[in-house]
Amino acid sequence: MNYHKPEAKSIAKLEDLANILRIHSIKATQASKSGHPTSCASIAEIMSVLFFHTMRYKIKDPRDPNSDRFILSKGHAAPILYAAWAEAGLFSTEDLLNLRKFDSDLEGHPTPRLNFIDVATGSLGQGLSVAAGMAYVGKYYDKASYRTYCLIGDGESMEGSIWEALHFSSNYNLDNLCVIIDVNRLGQSEPTSLQHNMEVYRKRLEAFGFNALVVDGHDVEELVKAFHEAENTKDRPTAIIAKTFKGKNFANIEDKDNWHGKPIGGTSENVIEQLKSLLKNGTTFERTIQKPIEDAPNVNIKNIKLDTPPSYKLGEEVATRLAYGTALAKVAKNNSRVIAFDGDTKNSTFAEKIKAIDPKRFIEGYIAEQNLVGVAIGAVCRDRTVAFVSAFAAFFTRSFDQIRMGAISQTNVNFVGSHCGVSIGEDGPSQMALEDLAMFRSIPGSTVFYPSDAVATERAVELSANTKGICFIRTSRPNTPVIYNNDEVFNVGKAKIVRSSNDDQALLISAGVTLHEAIKAADILAKFGINVRVMDPFTIKPIDQQAIIENSIQTKGRIVTIEDHYPEGGLGEAVLSAISEHPKLILKKLAVKEVPRSGKPDELLNYFGLNGSSIAKQTEDFIKN
Repeated sequence: MNYHKPEAKSIAKLEDLANILRIHSIKATQASKSGHPTSCASIAEIMSVLFFHTMRYKIKDPRDPNSDRFILSKGHAAPILYAAWAEAGLFSTEDLLNLRKFDSDLEGHPTPRLNFIDVATGSLGQGLSVAAGMAYVGKYYDKASYRTYCLIGDGESMEGSIWEALHFSSNYNLDNLCVIIDVNRLGQSEPTSLQHNMEVYRKRLEAFGFNALVVDGHDVEELVKAFHEAENTKDRPTAIIAKTFKGKNFANIEDKDNWHGKPIGGTSENVIEQLKSLLKNGTTFERTIQKPIEDAPNVNIKNIKLDTPPSYKLGEEVATRLAYGTALAKVAKNNSRVIAFDGDTKNSTFAEKIKAIDPKRFIEGYIAEQNLVGVAIGAVCRDRTVAFVSAFAAFFTRSFDQIRMGAISQTNVNFVGSHCGVSIGEDGPSQMALEDLAMFRSIPGSTVFYPSDAVATERAVELSANTKGICFIRTSRPNTPVIYNNDEVFNVGKAKIVRSSNDDQALLISAGVTLHEAIKAADILAKFGINVRVMDPFTIKPIDQQAIIENSIQTKGRIVTIEDHYPEGGLGEAVLSAISEHPKLILKKLAVKEVPRSGKPDELLNYFGLNGSSIAKQTEDFIKN
């Protein structure tokens, strides 16, 4: 498509809208006595061109699946984003004065409490991964016309996750993605490392496989032309590298240090009058908004089931990580929108099993876990997919910030972490997930599954596919016996009793590999006339508080938790919280209490007192003393 320069009056209106957005940003931050008006000012022309010339979207339905996507990665510039939507007509511009007030959803940084926000931003460096996930779905699954735009700051472009996302976007030829870098030169506390060295930015972006365009970020016509070129560039994404000035058009503030993150104070009225004097058409002219192309398919991601039920034999030895792969393939066969991400561990997590159903629904994220999580969060936006993200559980700690931001974003991503605990053996402590339960339990609204056999694992996958919020499924490396019948019913927050008698002396609670060791311990103790009850919690969050209290009362008030995890934040502390208001119940925690080392799984379980004989001895001592 040939580029046609807009008429002069159209250019003038876009220039006016840029200054109108600046005025709103000043007024809103003055009203709240906080905010980032200078960071808004540097992107005013970019926002004007995007919202009132380039992007296609619906005002009355901001999350319509056909509309273009926009991610403001530099979330501190939220006031100008809110101003753009208000000027587009979504809500009254008067509401902008409620910025950052407790009873207003116009928060200091964007969150999906607002119907025009897809994900929360503000923890810098994350928006581009999310945008890449949206673009991937648009290109390869929806195969639709909508485009994705992501505006990032030059300061946050130092984050490694940005470069992970750039690599991912180029590797998968996301030509429906346009990255805009606001190179305004100034960071929070001092100038950025590259300042206005635009050639370095250009070379770096080109080296990452982007169509890299350096523009004057305050020249509307240059921006219009650059966005046109981005839309017509095929087989690679475009990066528009915009040279801008922080506080643009703010007299005595533009391009000056020490104006980050604060309203402009007493000079605001003079600056607003100056901005008004730049307007050529006043403020009441018509706003032009492009209509989206209606070609995104209808998607149904509700009531996802295993295509076939579990089919194991009692006593059969199956690793729960293998059962995860089997279940993933089954839910993928049942619903065409189930997709899988992995970080180059697919032959260990068994996520690769989805390839037998549809190889296009497996996305290799490579060894870049921060981007892996961010892309998945983007992929599930607007209910387009159901995503399962797998890796060694230990490596999700690297992406904890993305996960916590996912919770603020109201995301529904399912995480599956394999190779948990010392039971992985010889690989040693760097590979052993011993903090993962604590991490995922700390995420608000999360559901944490810890299945103990293949049947329970398949049902955990099915349940997580239909559970809102962030889900985590903890899987183990070793083969363990199947203990449940194939028709066993599992529910979130409901525990299972796997050993019991009428005169049990203690309640043993465990999951995964150590549940099987607890069963061995129960068998050992029974030979000495000591009966104990064994509980499989199935979910660590929510924990089955009622079952724990009822069964512990029936077992003389004695509880022993056994976990292949550090004691902080894991199963033991979840149980301790559940019984905290019952002073007559006593808990003993068995856990990994120091940094482990390489060794055979049995050696390590024995060393940390987590094998059957050790559990039996410690439980016997607990009962007697």
